[in-house]
Amino acid sequence: MEDREPNSRLDVLTESALQRLEASRGQKPRIVVQIGHCGASVGAVELADAVRSQFSGRASVTVAGCDGACFAAPSVLVECRSGDFIRLERVRADSLRQVGIALRAESASEPSSADGFIGSQRRIALEGCGLLDAESIDEYLAEGGYSAFVRSLSIGPEAVIDQVKQSRLRGRGGAYFPAGIKWESARNVTASRRSMIVNCEEGEPGLFKDRHLMEGVPHRIIEGALIAAFAVDSADIVFYINAEANLSAERMARAISQAEDAGIIGPDGIDIHVEIRRGAGGYVCGDETTLLNTLEGYRREPRLKPPFPTESGLWGYPTVINNAETLANIPYILSRGADAFSNIGDGQDTGTKILSLSGAVRRAGLVETPFGTTLREAIFTYGGGIVGSGRLTAVGVGGPSSGVFPPSMLDTPIKPGFLHESGVMLGAGGVVAIDDSLTALEAVRNLAQYNADESCGKCTPCREGTPRMVEMLDDLAASRATAIELKSLARLVNTASLCGLGQAAGNPILSGLHFFAEELGAEG
Repeated sequence: MEDREPNSRLDVLTESALQRLEASRGQKPRIVVQIGHCGASVGAVELADAVRSQFSGRASVTVAGCDGACFAAPSVLVECRSGDFIRLERVRADSLRQVGIALRAESASEPSSADGFIGSQRRIALEGCGLLDAESIDEYLAEGGYSAFVRSLSIGPEAVIDQVKQSRLRGRGGAYFPAGIKWESARNVTASRRSMIVNCEEGEPGLFKDRHLMEGVPHRIIEGALIAAFAVDSADIVFYINAEANLSAERMARAISQAEDAGIIGPDGIDIHVEIRRGAGGYVCGDETTLLNTLEGYRREPRLKPPFPTESGLWGYPTVINNAETLANIPYILSRGADAFSNIGDGQDTGTKILSLSGAVRRAGLVETPFGTTLREAIFTYGGGIVGSGRLTAVGVGGPSSGVFPPSMLDTPIKPGFLHESGVMLGAGGVVAIDDSLTALEAVRNLAQYNADESCGKCTPCREGTPRMVEMLDDLAASRATAIELKSLARLVNTASLCGLGQAAGNPILSGLHFFAEELGAEG
């Protein structure tokens, strides 16, 4: 936005958004139908059509993303006469009587299980997800959206970077590199242009946080990306979205178009080229340099480092690559201040982390919680414990690049990087509860097999070592191999591989041998 009047321009946009909302709603109560990729798989799209058909004359019907209570999908939020929202869970398109009852209710009575699930969280990136209209910019503007971007324009790029550095925000994609230092590094490289890439590949099994953010609060990610692009003086922004995340790409494309129509992106705002590119598929595409190769039309395999992307990235220019969750924290930092963010967490690690909670828990979904929260809290307080009559036997943390914990490690607090010397790390935040229907050997073997299947084949240690580790797991169980041999191979693959997949492919093996030696058939 023009330097001379950024605030007044935003005021005009916000006032126009409020007027449109008032005109479309009038005095009608709101009905919000949550449609995310989880809800869509169990009838949420058909449910929204049915709600519109039956209640559009009596209520203002809008579509939001899933708020992270995936276990309750499809969910509907109904505004009762007091102005509170009544949450209805697992609503069917052919049974809408409860929606009509909620519309006539004087006030919300008993909270739903999802109300407690969400209400006990500390939400920054996910704030408003599941309630804000996911298909319009108006509600985001009405709630103060893009004010952080306007503030960044007024204080200048160096001050923006300084704020992010002071907040001590680390990247949320799994590597946890300090975001402000990454931005500063790219800006300090002498170059004719720079690029900004938002990594929304999220190809890791057991991970679904970025999809929820794109589907529920797309403008928050866009605002964070615009602030980052301004700070590093980027000529373009590329949103790199998983090839199978169709709803995410659709919502992001609509939001980008709305930001352009509003003048936030363009000559009257920040004159920058913004586009969406779809991922080439595969877990390895989440690696920064692999992502760059696919954008340039090359094979999906990693590059040698150094040089790092901040020095030589897309087409050889300095490039900042940030995860969607990372950027969703930026508007909070720029609007509330670095101290407000850094005061959240355990003192050493600041802010919140979104956990993708799945497996044998009663309440699977997204949990945004401060660093320092334990795995026990994640599984039993948020997740509601183990479903059915099963018992918890292991916890998969961090996906196939990490490993498995026994129940004795449940009091481990979440933090960036490694949670244990055996190789278990938080990664991008996947937490999978494993019950006694799956043995420790099966869990470790599944992770090892996934790494073998996803290897791009460029590095000999990874290409040959990952399938051999799977074979040796079977040999170990049949007493045809020793734990020392398997451990040596796992360490070799980790040490000699080029990218993050290979460098962590041995971790499931190492953690399994450390915590579940007897179950894996290891000696002594």
